Amino acid sequence: MQTKNLPHKTEERPMIYQVIPRLFTNMQPECTRFGTLDQNGSGKFDDYTPRLLKSIKDLGVTHIWYTGIIENATKTDFSGFGIRPDNPNVVKGEAGSPYAIKDYYDVNPCLATDVNRRMHEFEALVERTHSAGLKVIIDFVPNHTARQYFSDAKPDGEVDFGVYDDINMSFAPMNNYYYSTRQQFAPHFPIDGYGKPYVEFPAKATGNDCFSAFPGINDWYETAKLNYGHDYGNGADHFFPLPDTWVKMLRIIRFWASKGVDGFRCDMVFMVPQAFWHWLIPIIKQDFPEVVFLGEIYDVALYRPFLDYACFDYLYDKVNLYDTLVGIETGKVSAACLTGCWQTVDGIGERMLNFLENHDEVRFGSKSYAGTPDYVVPSLVVSSMMGKGPFMVYFGQELGESAKDNEGFAGDNDRTSIFDYWSYDTMRRWYDNGNCTTEFLSPHEKWLRSLYSRVLHLCNECAALRVGDFFDLMYVNLRNRHLDPNFVFAFLRYIKGEEAVLVVANFSHSQADVRINFPALALDMSGIAEGPFDATDLLSGKRSVLRISEDSPTLVSVGGKNAAVLHFRIRNPEKTKQNINPKVS
Repeated sequence: MQTKNLPHKTEERPMIYQVIPRLFTNMQPECTRFGTLDQNGSGKFDDYTPRLLKSIKDLGVTHIWYTGIIENATKTDFSGFGIRPDNPNVVKGEAGSPYAIKDYYDVNPCLATDVNRRMHEFEALVERTHSAGLKVIIDFVPNHTARQYFSDAKPDGEVDFGVYDDINMSFAPMNNYYYSTRQQFAPHFPIDGYGKPYVEFPAKATGNDCFSAFPGINDWYETAKLNYGHDYGNGADHFFPLPDTWVKMLRIIRFWASKGVDGFRCDMVFMVPQAFWHWLIPIIKQDFPEVVFLGEIYDVALYRPFLDYACFDYLYDKVNLYDTLVGIETGKVSAACLTGCWQTVDGIGERMLNFLENHDEVRFGSKSYAGTPDYVVPSLVVSSMMGKGPFMVYFGQELGESAKDNEGFAGDNDRTSIFDYWSYDTMRRWYDNGNCTTEFLSPHEKWLRSLYSRVLHLCNECAALRVGDFFDLMYVNLRNRHLDPNFVFAFLRYIKGEEAVLVVANFSHSQADVRINFPALALDMSGIAEGPFDATDLLSGKRSVLRISEDSPTLVSVGGKNAAVLHFRIRNPEKTKQNINPKVS
């Protein structure tokens, strides 16, 4: 497709590719469960060559989210490089959780070819990413730290979290942590299995708002909750004078933004007071106006407050669209529920991030989701094409990686491990020691990667899918005996009087020969004149004739677990004939 020929060119929709660098390029052919760094290896910053970055960009990607950049607690001993070791009894897995930060001013040493030059290698990675035409997103983890926080790399004059805390107070406005005073940290499981037992007195509150000294095995026991001035004991806020944690976090964000980071995926934003974000984000944008803030959030009632008052650019739409798509694919929810998804975010949809996979969720092709990546088309089309907002792909998703390995701490949980050193066959065959080719992929994997590339490109190269309006066709088809709303979802994306895309997603296993009713309102709002239209399916390239009329339904045939994305030019007698269809390649 030639983007330069399209009308209404505006800023691209962000197409985000999430990678875990420790895993993404690791070529270790055989890994050991619970394996160490020496046994299982790790991907490196230096692996992201111009060739690799171009291969990612060629998928239609605009941003790379490098997950696990900032240094986290780990069982790996890097003391030979001047890095204080962590007590392994409060580290999950050999590699450790990327969300148990031990030093906000450093990068993970396992990602460096030369550990002593690890920050220089990260800075070079940022430069290469930008040279490839991509933007850099990293994690910002504001709610909690590792239980043992110590910065070896902090700037002169910076003081670590907790150094000046009054540990005799369960809450104090200027404390960085919350404490269970006069109680030793004593979780409901042993913390003396690896070498020296872990001792913490008084106990800090655990990151998932567990304010007891006795967290369970399913708590975030490897983390300590940070204090932003909210007293959980009586519900009072103490935001003036500015809490010390606020000031520390401002300096941390400025540090990373000054290194060229283009955006921050902010972890569990709703567990931090909205007032902090309302203060922080505008200050950062004064000096770094292009930096974006993407929030992980799980409460639809908080969507608008976090976009408006808390100043986020984008938010996850997990509990709305993602959970609905999971329910449809697993047979628990009707496809008709998708109407409620866009209604929930009506007016803010272009600021919601949609996805089918990320590091927290099960893989689409896993046994607890679809069972095979073959069924992804309808979910992929709906998730990426319903709105104008960002869309995200998790590394290996485009190859059908289905999380069948049991890596160690993560277990067989249908997710790709974030805690273990590991390597994945699907990625090794594609990465091929940096060659980044499809030579060793199966025909199915090649088809799948081509599908994802096609969809990501369409989201920006088809004007109607990039900036066009949305019309849900289901309300006039719920009682249509030729369209089963439990399995079929149809909608229109359009630029009035110019072009339109009719999308019909079929979640059933059987072919659906549907007859879609078009209401007068849809025709009026889109500027579609009744009559036949030459249409092109933007997924398959097949051409057909669409007969659209208010008085008779439009016939569309869609294969099982498939979708039709039918692009056509809208007749407009006020315009001279012109070809504004995107080229189909």
